[in-house]
Amino acid sequence: MELNDLLDKKGIDPRQVLVFRHRPFEPELNKRLGWLAVAAPDVFNAYQQTQSEKVEKAMAGCSYVASFIGHEAGKALFVGLYSVGASKPLTFDEYWRVPAYIELKKLGMKGFGGERPSVLWFELGLTDFYSCWKGKLIVKWPPPERQWWRRANKNVIPVDVILQESALEDKMPSWDELTLNWTDLGIIPKSWRDVLAQTRGIYYIFDESDGKGYVGSAYGEDNLLGRWQEYASSGHGGNALLRKRKPHNFKFSILQRVSPDMEPNEVIRLETKWKLRLHSGSPFGLNDN
Repeated sequence: MELNDLLDKKGIDPRQVLVFRHRPFEPELNKRLGWLAVAAPDVFNAYQQTQSEKVEKAMAGCSYVASFIGHEAGKALFVGLYSVGASKPLTFDEYWRVPAYIELKKLGMKGFGGERPSVLWFELGLTDFYSCWKGKLIVKWPPPERQWWRRANKNVIPVDVILQESALEDKMPSWDELTLNWTDLGIIPKSWRDVLAQTRGIYYIFDESDGKGYVGSAYGEDNLLGRWQEYASSGHGGNALLRKRKPHNFKFSILQRVSPDMEPNEVIRLETKWKLRLHSGSPFGLNDN
């Protein structure tokens, strides 16, 4: 079975379909694109709504975009089929005022650099085409692999496998191996969020800009997830010394897990011990108490 067979079964003409295999060259964006497809679909969609002039012309002449993410060598993971609607030009300033592109920039996306007067933005609407296979359908990508977009009718794209579970969300590492960037906090996979919501303990924030660190504790509602969501929202979580810093430089990790029924005063006692051990008090670190 091929991708074109799936299109035919749904009454979609392969001649009207472009196939994208997204594989960003920016490392952080490439690593998190699958997370965006699940947790921030509008941001994911924004990534594919503007393209190079050559791809713009192809999009203007088609009705659908079949969106995939590079899965491994020679394979692609299905995200969805999008209908192609109207387009409009965006200038450099207009482009960088779009919230989704601001978010993508945080993940390292270069985006529109103003090399031409404007870039075309296409309205792409997600259809229900095999939506149950999002993150599960894997196809074989025909060579050359670096050619990331194709016309469906001119290529044979075989179905490789249909997984039981979505592969868009990575398996969560062990708590003592987990490290998240500040930009990750807003797009953490649901399965990870469920674990963090049940985990209380001591965490560490490392500022890559100068190597200083902050020790904190989480024992309230939603435990670590709840505390880290505060940082995702504000960038500083209410901490005075963190307010003066750029959260894009922060990395979050867990120093110690504790029992879910440990009393708050005992958690705070452990937090104090970690502050002393890591010398995280000002001026050597970022704790001000």
